[in-house]
Amino acid sequence: MLAITLQDLRYRARQFVIAVVGAGLVFAMTLLLAGMAAGFGVEINQTVQGMGAQSWVLAAGSVGRIADLSPIPQSDVATVRNEAGVTKADPVIIVPQAAKVAGGPAKSVNLIGYQPGGLGSPGPVTGQTVQSSGEAVVDSKLGLGIGQNFVVSGRSFRVVGIVAGRTLLGGVPDAYVTLGDAQAVVFGGRPLVGAVLTTGIPKALPAGLSQYSNTQIEQASLAQMSSAVSSIDNSRGFMWVIAAIIVAALVYVTALERTRDFAVLKALGSSSRLLFSGLATQAVAVALAAAIVAAIIANFMTGIFAQPVDIPGSSFVILPLSAVVVGLLASVAALRRAVSVDPAAAFAGA
Repeated sequence: MLAITLQDLRYRARQFVIAVVGAGLVFAMTLLLAGMAAGFGVEINQTVQGMGAQSWVLAAGSVGRIADLSPIPQSDVATVRNEAGVTKADPVIIVPQAAKVAGGPAKSVNLIGYQPGGLGSPGPVTGQTVQSSGEAVVDSKLGLGIGQNFVVSGRSFRVVGIVAGRTLLGGVPDAYVTLGDAQAVVFGGRPLVGAVLTTGIPKALPAGLSQYSNTQIEQASLAQMSSAVSSIDNSRGFMWVIAAIIVAALVYVTALERTRDFAVLKALGSSSRLLFSGLATQAVAVALAAAIVAAIIANFMTGIFAQPVDIPGSSFVILPLSAVVVGLLASVAALRRAVSVDPAAAFAGA
């Protein structure tokens, strides 16, 4: 039966190649969707860890979302700095804003205000860090080069450095500026900050303040994206259904074309189980070949999306296993046709 199945695959090579490419593109999309869902967590982790802090001190009762921090008085920075267990404390402001670029439409950015040289300072891959008011370090996704300018709330900033992998909210680039500039844009110059970053964990805090770990900030921020992640996961499920239909259609059409073959095999005593094994082998072969094509295609397509796409390594392990399941399910569609063939058809026209 295996030899017959492999020979049929060879005979219908064009049909199988079309099915492999079609299912492969669908499988590639499932990998990319998995990468998009994982990308939300990766970008949050990169921004949070890039702050260089061990803990975050926020207004008591805050949800802890990195891009939705309740303001606290700047005077709290000195209070936290003097708490036992704290070795360093610096303020930070993180607020989504619209940035206008000359000759282009407004773009969303995550404005991050920090004290130059303090916690929260980014490490540019090109250029330098912010030294004074009016300067900015931006993520490469903003599309600006060193020396170019952008405007936020009427305030102009000149790009002096570029970072990579610093985005939030599904690929919105971070833009680092001085604390004073961020206060002018967000709070009208009032002495307010979004959080106090610390190295060392404060052993106690005054009323009105709460301490959060990096992990808590990351989890709360990722929860903000739960609806988007859920939608992506639902789309992935739909893609698996489409892939199963593509493979099932191919195997079913093949079964229709092999009616006489099945009749001969049944006349020779082949059982339904043996027929199913032949169909399943074809379907699984197509699905596994499609999985290989998908893995190659997905790696080349990650860069075409605006938001970060980080395909988990586990997805490349799950894909072939899932492809086998898809192949087995798809072969069931043709099994009924195969077992219903009358062995007498083998002698028709004899």
